[in-house]
Order: sequence, then structure tokens, then C-alpha cells
Amino acid sequence: MSRRSEAQRSEAARPRVAVIGAGSWGTTFGKILADGGANVTMWARRPELAHEINEAKRNSGYLPGINLPREMSATHHLAEALAGAEQVYLSVPSQALRENLKAVRALVADSDAPIVSLMKGVERRTGLRMSQVIEQELHCDPSRIAVASGPNLALEIAREQPTAAVISSTSQETADAVARRARNRYFRSFVNTDVIGTEFGGVLKNLIAVAIGIVDGVGYGENTKASIITRGLVEMTDFAVAQGAHPETLQGLAGLGDLIATCQSPLSRNNTAGRLLGQGYDFQDVVKQMQQTAEGLASVAPVLQLAREVGVEMPIVEQVKMVLDGTMDPRDIAPHLTTDDDTPQGERTQNGQAGGGGALWRSLQRALDQFRNGGRGPSGDRP
Repeated sequence: MSRRSEAQRSEAARPRVAVIGAGSWGTTFGKILADGGANVTMWARRPELAHEINEAKRNSGYLPGINLPREMSATHHLAEALAGAEQVYLSVPSQALRENLKAVRALVADSDAPIVSLMKGVERRTGLRMSQVIEQELHCDPSRIAVASGPNLALEIAREQPTAAVISSTSQETADAVARRARNRYFRSFVNTDVIGTEFGGVLKNLIAVAIGIVDGVGYGENTKASIITRGLVEMTDFAVAQGAHPETLQGLAGLGDLIATCQSPLSRNNTAGRLLGQGYDFQDVVKQMQQTAEGLASVAPVLQLAREVGVEMPIVEQVKMVLDGTMDPRDIAPHLTTDDDTPQGERTQNGQAGGGGALWRSLQRALDQFRNGGRGPSGDRP
């Protein structure tokens, strides 16, 4: 057999996947999948971007200096991108997801391919998580839907710096299938079945990152930021658990891991948006200056509405909204100082019991139990 025919057979043997959305994260995840052994077809809204990916193997507007694998191609025709795809990854702005899915629905109606959300936001009008919007618009079984989250700054991963993510689905089989595809020598996927916690971790850390950006823009130092990050994790855990999440998910890659990466990196869009607010720009000016979507800005109002409905206090997110609305001077932001009264408070989360130490303590106990059981746990991140 000739070397050319061997290469053609090898190419044909690679599974075919589609990535809908060719921004920085969609393109980076396409690279992850291609480097993991898949043939990847990207859908790009703009024909000129599809042409650049095909011809130059570059996406210079979103990932400058990154060479894309030859196993990646692109098209601006949705049907062409989805034809024969064994897995479908969605990476469009969260507020545009529903509209995009209306065009996708008929093209995946006869398929049982897993649908994977790469988005970290809630729908402003409904407060729904992205997996819920997917379920509604595609009329598909939730067990077919997965979400990916974690400390995933796109440009770092595109540069092949080692990192990890978590793939979550109500179906262990779906989570495992996606995780096996989304891994390579520099990227490892863990799995869990706590979709609520995984999605809200990815949403809520954006809001805390905006707060960190604000105090950074004002000029406050590491003590202020560390206080907000720590109390921010408590707010994230309280909120997510009240929505039905497992607290240990918020201590994993989709919660604490993503929070650290997003809050400390200048590559974070939400951190950048917050920094501009802290420097005195108003909301509209920030939106104009941002070349990419900062999902946290759109998620503040619906998250606070959901928090009020379940009786969870979120002073950090409340103060972020006040800065966004122009009703608070960024220099006055100090949500870690906010208390109902002058009575000294414990550090535990609101959902904790007085004798049980709260969600963080229960998470530690579960980790110890998993250690005793050889690393097996009911729903925590695992490889």
C-alpha cells in the first residue's frame, strides 16, 4: 500500500466532530479535539474567517500567533459543519444561543450525537443555564447533553500549556464519551454528573472575576483581592447548592479552579471588563472597548434574580451590579466587609449546619472518604 493511501485511510479513521462558533474558545477547543485525534469542522459566522482557518490554518483575530492543526477545517455553512458529526460542540455567546439553535435543530434531529456546551452564562431573559436552553430548543434528551468547564483561558491552552477541564452530564456514559474525545498530551478531561454545579461554577466565577477586575482597576492590592476571591467562593457555593448542586463540585475544576484562573489572569475577559469599570469607564464604554464577549456582564442580573428566589445573599455580586448601574463608586466596593449587623460572623457557608461545618467541611469529609475508598466518589471530578 502506498504512503498516500495509508495516510488517506488514517484520515478516514479519525472521528468527525463539529464545533459551532469560531471565536477564541471555540477555535481552541477545536484544536484540543484535533490534537486528540479527531477531524474537526468549525462553523464560522463570517466566510472570511472560515477561509483563513482553511487556507492559513490561523484565526489571527482571536488567537494571534497560533498555528492550527491540519485536521481542522471551517465552513460558514451550518449544514456542512454538522454533516456526519459524531459529537457537536457549541461555542457561541450565551445570549445568542437560542437563536443559533433554531437553525441547528433540524440538522441534528436524526442524530444521537452528544451535544456539548462550551459556554459559561445564563440566559438573561429566562435565567436558564445553557444546557437547559439546549434541551428546550433541540427537544433532545438531557442525557445526550454535556457541558465542559474549568480553568480554561483559551490562549494559554492554544499555546499547549498543560491544563484540565471537567465534562459533566446527567449520563455518565455521555460524560465519559466526551471526555475520551476531549483529551490529548496537554489537555486532560475529568468527569462528573453534577451538571448544575458545573454550569453554575462557570457562570458565577465570571461575576467574581468582574469584582476582582474592578478593585484591580481602582488600584487595590492583593489583600483585597484575596478576601473577595475567598468570600466569592462561599457565595458561589451557597448559590449553587441552593439550586441543587453538590458543594464539592464548587471546590473542583469548575469552581475553585476556574475562579483562580479567571480572577488572576489579564487574559480573562471578565477581569478586563471589571478593570475598565474600576478605572472609571461606564458600562456602555466597557462594552464598546471589549472586542470579545464578557459573559459575566450579562449574567449579573439573572443570577441575582435567581438568588433572591432561593433566599441566598450575594453581596459581592450585588455590589458589582451597583457599579455596573452607576450607583456605586468603584472605589467604595468592599463586599467582603458587608454584614447584616456588627455581630461577628463565622466563615462557614450559609448552607452549612452549625455542627457540621458547612459545605466546605462536608467537601473535605467527602475527599477523605474518597481517599479511604481508593479515590471513588459519587459525583466529584474524576478521570
